[in-house]
Amino acid sequence: MNNTIHIYEDLTAGTLIRRYKRFLADVKTVGGETVTAFCPNTGSMRSCSEPGSLVMLSRHDKPERKTKYTLEMVRSSEAWVGVNTLLTNDLAARIITDGHLDDPFWKDLEIVRREAVLEDSRFDFLLTHKGKPVYMEVKSVTLRQGDRAQFPDSVTVRGKKHMNTLAKLAKQGIGAAVLFLVQRSDCTSFSPADDIDPEYAVSLTGALDSGVQSAACMLDVNPEKIEFMGSIPISI
Repeated sequence: MNNTIHIYEDLTAGTLIRRYKRFLADVKTVGGETVTAFCPNTGSMRSCSEPGSLVMLSRHDKPERKTKYTLEMVRSSEAWVGVNTLLTNDLAARIITDGHLDDPFWKDLEIVRREAVLEDSRFDFLLTHKGKPVYMEVKSVTLRQGDRAQFPDSVTVRGKKHMNTLAKLAKQGIGAAVLFLVQRSDCTSFSPADDIDPEYAVSLTGALDSGVQSAACMLDVNPEKIEFMGSIPISI
């Protein structure tokens, strides 16, 4: 099976000067030019936003864009970290449709549509499992503490709400799942970051206890492509 789930084209290397106002990053390119890049990540990017870090940028020349570059990845420790959360659902779709996960539940999933609304919540995917609906949320994971990947890297009220709603669905016998995409290849397991957002950790634990299906996938991000490396254990 081909493990490649995304291919990059013509990325520009540089050095991170600073990330600010959440969605902006100043970068000095290898050519010596200082540019402002769009940073498509709502988290704190703790452990992958240190000034002086190597970064890779994609270039976009659409006239309506305010910035020509997008921050795609940051070098942290011994691994590249994918920080472009706009890719997250595309990566998840490839993992599911290509059958990368070995667990029978994930093998039997079929995507119905993206952005599924249920009551007052919007989920990333509506899928089916043996003909029955499954609502799924996907989380992009960049934080590493020790050898463990963790989520979230900042307090997430929305994330807590999603977990509570998924738990409610599971208790009603409706399919519910959460998929964590670890966008770095230097972790051995995944856990909630209870030191950062203890309420999210409680809601995730409650969701899994209620029967919400879960998986954590480790990805190898590099300037050429993103590859599926396999699943890693979830430790609660």
